Amino acid sequence: MLHMILSQRVILLRKYHSSANALVTKSPNSIPELVKHIDSDLIRNAHKVFDEIPELDVISATAVIGRFVKESRHVEASQAFKRLLCLGIRPNEFTFGTVIGSSTTSRDVKLVIGGFSQTGRNEEAVNTFVDMLREGVVIPNESTFPCAITAISNIASHGAGKSIHACAIKFLGKRFNVFVWNSLISFYSKCGNMEDSLLAFNKLEEEQRNIVSWNSMIWGYAHNGRGEEAVAMFEKMVKDTNLRPNNVTILGVLFACNHAGLIQEGYMYFNKAVNDYDDPNLLELEHYACMVDMLSRSGRFKEAEELIKSMPLDPGIGFWKALLGGCQIHSNKRLAKLAASKILELDPRDVSSYVMLSNAYSAMENWQNVSLIRRKMKETGLKRFTGCSWIEVRDQIRVFVNADKNNELKDEVYRMLALVSQHLEENECWKDL
Repeated sequence: MLHMILSQRVILLRKYHSSANALVTKSPNSIPELVKHIDSDLIRNAHKVFDEIPELDVISATAVIGRFVKESRHVEASQAFKRLLCLGIRPNEFTFGTVIGSSTTSRDVKLVIGGFSQTGRNEEAVNTFVDMLREGVVIPNESTFPCAITAISNIASHGAGKSIHACAIKFLGKRFNVFVWNSLISFYSKCGNMEDSLLAFNKLEEEQRNIVSWNSMIWGYAHNGRGEEAVAMFEKMVKDTNLRPNNVTILGVLFACNHAGLIQEGYMYFNKAVNDYDDPNLLELEHYACMVDMLSRSGRFKEAEELIKSMPLDPGIGFWKALLGGCQIHSNKRLAKLAASKILELDPRDVSSYVMLSNAYSAMENWQNVSLIRRKMKETGLKRFTGCSWIEVRDQIRVFVNADKNNELKDEVYRMLALVSQHLEENECWKDL
């Protein structure tokens, strides 16, 4: 019976949305109109709503959340939002606006900020957190700060992150827990500031440091090209603590060895993980892919092939991409052809695979195949993802893409770029670039 009622309501909801689509895309105020199509008797069965609605999407989910907010059922609104994320439905600006309006506790704020971050909208997560602080919506605590710091880590905005760090000191004082410190360790390392990352790590008492703390430091050194320090940090963890390395730890060490050219050390740690740790699930596809990448980058293709053949797991696309990357460096045409065929066989819609193939053929000066790859991308409608940059302006994160024509400040931006270009030309500064 409930399913039949829901089906009828959703049909009405979609019909209304179809006729009002233009209005919805222009104004968030139209969302409450959609909510009217969900009856009070239906919303009382809230725990079944998301499971029973046929073809649940962001429109119907937002309508359900909006009805909860309208009836001041903020806990249910937060739970519904969390359920939406668990179902893999990407919230839109109306969903977030509805949830933010009902956020009255630190738990709600954590949910909203985390929701933004989990869906790749990190600048909105940071800006929302700053706005909530400014408006005094809720007092942040040791559970909300890690969410905000994690979001800002993902865009590596150093200045804004330091401001939030200072804000955390103001609100928390000495109540920094391991989650706050771990998020700060990760933030500073992603910004390339390993000195402050180490300071945050050292602020933690030895008994407070968990595997996440050590992993953040190992990965921080590895990502910043300081492979030997990453290895030293791993050795210190093994020697000075009772913590057992997990799959993230081992992958971090292998990544560090790979990018620092420490091939023998990488082999040693890989073999230790295979033989010394009694955990059959410790090594995953990513670990083998990292080893294949390490061997192929150093030109040891025979060993890379043997490792792929001896693997207890089926090689995925990551292995063949790693092998192709090495073939590109060392112009190994035979293996490049094999890797290329496997990549296209496993995922013919993966844009990055086509880009790698095109680059590999270019390195081998095989222009005919470069042309074929590009033509195939065009025929299948595949396009490279546009890169983006961001800048902090008056505590707000603003995002730009290449040749951006949709930014609200585009006229001012391009006018300033023209002035800067003119200044560089007049002073012959191009020679120094």
